Amino acid sequence: MGIQMIGLTHAKQKLQRSLSSKIRTVLATSTNVPKGHVAVYVGESYKKRFVIPISYLNHHLFQDLLNLAEEEFGFDHPMGGLTIPCSEEYFINLTSALSYS
Repeated sequence: MGIQMIGLTHAKQKLQRSLSSKIRTVLATSTNVPKGHVAVYVGESYKKRFVIPISYLNHHLFQDLLNLAEEEFGFDHPMGGLTIPCSEEYFINLTSALSYS
């Protein structure tokens, strides 16, 4: 009984450390993002961070980019946030067009 309690306590501590490191990662990638916006990483080799309104995610052109991101990265994004596999120039043109629509 005493051995099981020690093992349980040790497992609980490991889980807490694991969760706190994941929370720190999420907080580090979500700093300075206003309410109603999301941070995305864009670029072919160097990834630049953009903060965009959440409403863009519903637009059919942006949905195409999200489908590409799903095909390329699945749910394991290398930057820790949403990574969009397109050129920075294309992304800027798209978000500019969306801001006027």
